Amino acid sequence: MLDLQGRLEVEEGPPAPRDRWHVCVVTETFPPEVNGVARTLGHLVAGLRARGHLVSLVRPRQPGDPAETPGDPALALVPGVPLPGYAAVRAGLPAGGVLRARWRRSAPDVIYVATEGPLGWSAVRAARRLGRPVLSGFHTNFHRYARHYHLGWAERIVAAYLRGFHNRTSGTLVATAALGDQLRARGFENVRVLGRGVDGRLFNAGRRSASLRRAWGVSDRDLVVLCVGRVAPEKNVRLAIAAYRAMQEHVPAARLVIVGDGPLRHALERRHPDLFFTGMLTGEPLAAHFASADLFLFPSETETFGNVTLEALASGLAVVAYDYAAARAHVEPGRTGLLAPPGDARAFVEAAVALARAPERLRQMRRAVPASVAHLSWDRVVERFEALLSSGAGSPAPAGSVRAGSDR
Repeated sequence: MLDLQGRLEVEEGPPAPRDRWHVCVVTETFPPEVNGVARTLGHLVAGLRARGHLVSLVRPRQPGDPAETPGDPALALVPGVPLPGYAAVRAGLPAGGVLRARWRRSAPDVIYVATEGPLGWSAVRAARRLGRPVLSGFHTNFHRYARHYHLGWAERIVAAYLRGFHNRTSGTLVATAALGDQLRARGFENVRVLGRGVDGRLFNAGRRSASLRRAWGVSDRDLVVLCVGRVAPEKNVRLAIAAYRAMQEHVPAARLVIVGDGPLRHALERRHPDLFFTGMLTGEPLAAHFASADLFLFPSETETFGNVTLEALASGLAVVAYDYAAARAHVEPGRTGLLAPPGDARAFVEAAVALARAPERLRQMRRAVPASVAHLSWDRVVERFEALLSSGAGSPAPAGSVRAGSDR
């Protein structure tokens, strides 16, 4: 599990199941979609299958999916609609009848509902009706997104919905101990910690590319600053650009590379033609971009974790981020990066400038960072997930009701 600082360690608790289990994962997003939730679930599902478990998947239909999947025991596709402002992800429509019929034919030993949209809500209701054990995952701070889309008035409503949703399940899995404490303080029950891993075979400093740096117009000793994530208001990309502009005052040859796509990309490209916008990258091209930079800026204030922080560290980059989520758990201030108090934009910019002005200090940090996350394998995370599912399998969903919906 994660200790009080959020680092992964072995926890005494229920043993991992020895038998072959049927685990059903219900989610609104899954690979090949590209986001932190989809990538995390991809690792968890692949890991469970590698350990011999039957994992069935329920998700919205994606472009390129077959028209039907009749009789497929491992996949059920349901209708979905694009999320407003995030067309790459589809919100699954309620599918209670389909799920009840499917789970009556082949009852899962435990159900994991990873997202809280209409599909997830109907899955929790179906599981309760059938008396099947169900756990949920708190993967996204949707209530915090509201303020970034001029819907601050809705933040409390969304938070209340999320609390009601998760408390209808046998337990809620979160990425860090700190997030677990926050949710418990808000009335969430049975919160457990499931950490995150990083694929060190893909993300490592050995993928540094001289040709890629030449394409950016820099030498090996010049400073390349990297920002990876959705180019959207909730990711605070404008602060990364502001920090870079402040760094340029001291290091004019520095370059900023922004990897990702989203609703702000085209406007920012027009306003900042000197920046490198790559669009969305995955796999080895993404890993090469990580390893070929020097400093990673992560200004988001809405993360439940932030997998890209681990990928940056594994790739040999020092990190500047806010002091929460993955950065609090895994960045050692002064040794592998610098952290700013959450919400303090000035402190974030000052931290970035401080490292830009101290190239030898930055190089020392970069030499230290890969070892700091070398122990964070996905295999250990999957083993912990397996144990949590085993524990949850003996606990059917609570029977209490909430105002946000009913079982009818």
